[in-house]
Amino acid sequence: MPQTSRIAEFPEAAAEQARWWERHILEVLHGLPPDAPEGTKPRPEFDPGQHSLAQRERAKAAELTAAGHQVSASGIKQRRQRYQRDGLVGLADRRSAKQMQAFGQVEPAVVEAMRQAIAETAEASSRTIGFIIWRTQQILSDQEETTGIELPSRATLYRLFDKLATGTHATGSARARRSIGARPSGPFGEVPASGPGELMQIDSTPMDVLVRLDDGVAEKVELTGMVDIATRSITAAVLRPSTKAADASALLARSVTPEAMRPGWAEALRMSRSALPHRRLLNIDKRLEHAAARPVIVPETIVCDHGSVFISHAFRASCRYLGINLQPAHKATPTDKGTIEKTLGSVATLFAQFVAGYTGSTTDRRGRGLEEGPLWSLPELQNLLDEWIIAVWQTRPHDSLRDPDAPARAFSPNKKYATLLESCGYVPVPLSGEDYVELLPERWQAINAYGIRIKHRTYDSPELNPLRRQRSGVTTKKGLWEVHYDPYDVSRIWVRDSRADRWITVFWKHLRRVESASASWHGTTLAPRSPAAPRNRSPMRPQPCCGGPTTVPLRNRTVRPSARSATAASSLAPGPPRPTARSPIRPPPRPNTTTSRTPSSPTSFRWACSTRLPTPGGDHDPFLPSGRARDSAGGGCRGEPPADHSGRLAEVHRRPASAPGPAVPG
Repeated sequence: MPQTSRIAEFPEAAAEQARWWERHILEVLHGLPPDAPEGTKPRPEFDPGQHSLAQRERAKAAELTAAGHQVSASGIKQRRQRYQRDGLVGLADRRSAKQMQAFGQVEPAVVEAMRQAIAETAEASSRTIGFIIWRTQQILSDQEETTGIELPSRATLYRLFDKLATGTHATGSARARRSIGARPSGPFGEVPASGPGELMQIDSTPMDVLVRLDDGVAEKVELTGMVDIATRSITAAVLRPSTKAADASALLARSVTPEAMRPGWAEALRMSRSALPHRRLLNIDKRLEHAAARPVIVPETIVCDHGSVFISHAFRASCRYLGINLQPAHKATPTDKGTIEKTLGSVATLFAQFVAGYTGSTTDRRGRGLEEGPLWSLPELQNLLDEWIIAVWQTRPHDSLRDPDAPARAFSPNKKYATLLESCGYVPVPLSGEDYVELLPERWQAINAYGIRIKHRTYDSPELNPLRRQRSGVTTKKGLWEVHYDPYDVSRIWVRDSRADRWITVFWKHLRRVESASASWHGTTLAPRSPAAPRNRSPMRPQPCCGGPTTVPLRNRTVRPSARSATAASSLAPGPPRPTARSPIRPPPRPNTTTSRTPSSPTSFRWACSTRLPTPGGDHDPFLPSGRARDSAGGGCRGEPPADHSGRLAEVHRRPASAPGPAVPG
């Protein structure tokens, strides 16, 4: 087949001349030029029915010679043969397309020496082009056969470096250089995932946001997330000052457990208001009745790196407990789990940079005075991240989720999950409350007369009375009691009573005060509490505990413990003074006092709608953007959150402090 497209390699003048010759050669072959109107008869001297091919070639040579183009019949024959063999390219003047050597007149030994000098920078620190040229000269002088070679001019060496160093970052970022060196030489492979949970990836990375910790210190935290390859859904993401094996185990529990709606979240974030098939799933899994719009995906295979968190005994035991196949990637090969690497990078660009305290990815991108500015606490930022995943990530069209039959159409993770659910089905994990508590991190504590103290918070319950100042009988732990806790919910802990073979739910001592202060602060009331429910129990979620007259068996648990109390509790933690800030994405101002703290509002991105009640003075809601009023029903907007979250983030408004909250003893 003639390679007609190669005519683009020739100059425009040579291409036009080739098309001019094509017109005459076609007349010799067929009797008519290519642009002849339909019904035109061949000229007598070029009629194939009257003259042979050789006669037509002599006639064309005579015609062109008479017109001033000196050519012989043999020349016409040669061009006709090249045209029949190579097409239009055969008629072009090949001298005009002659290409120079790749590196000009530079000696091959100099080229190889510079290649070696550039290759040596793969694991070294970044240097300048001048060092590469100096190193090239050193390599040539160290070899006997190249000692007499003279280097070209400096300008020629710079041009040679530009050609050889393309795509290597030889003088750029050392991190990018190492990443390029770790890439496989061949094409990238892909492990297909045809159903949710068939293949998932997990990883941790530092998050470029400063967080005010419980001790008042501003530090960056680590983000650990897990993504489903088939749907690109972020099934769970947690923030911790330093990720441990227990955090990864808790991440598994969050992935297989529905995300319950939290106070302050818009109604549009409910699963029943999303693209997920909520009604059909509710018939199978009753836990989804009050769930948010995040799919519940049970992992079959998890790909991780060789970090100590993911290859630890605790994380492997959790995977075995849930029947999950753990597949470590090759060492120093981030391309084995490129999806989670890209996903965590997207969290930085789509979420982190819109949060107060953003530090930038490197020190040269970091601003000044971030530590003295308003910062979120860790539970508050965790709540913001959970809401962002549901409101933005799960509803945002993903470029990797395109329909093969209609590539211009991109699916969101929720829509892709709903599509794959038709062919793969849904089988809920029979994860009871006891199973959930077993997956949580553990610690060994003494039960004192005042209860249990963890990180300056005191937990107590009447059910601990028989166990106070008693030994557990576990000699290897010096008689301490096994305590499980949720790192993302400080409202309660669980104590294993090995004598009665049960879990005792122990609440934070000041939990009810924090909830009451938070409700009074917003001018709203909490959800109605059942008369039989204890006063210090969260009204939004059943509590996993067992035994005792005021507890609920673990197997009846339907959703995860609430994080509302953790958010409110963190707002009472002592810390350095925070200046008043009116930025829409910054935390609310807090007074500098250790005896009285103003509870913060629930951490929620007030998108285009809100579930808060109107203020007593009128219909205008201060949570909404200026000039916007609530709908007549007072329930906010319907439908999925807007995809343009950047503009919505710029419209977020927080209610300023109007009066200090009640005093809470330390």
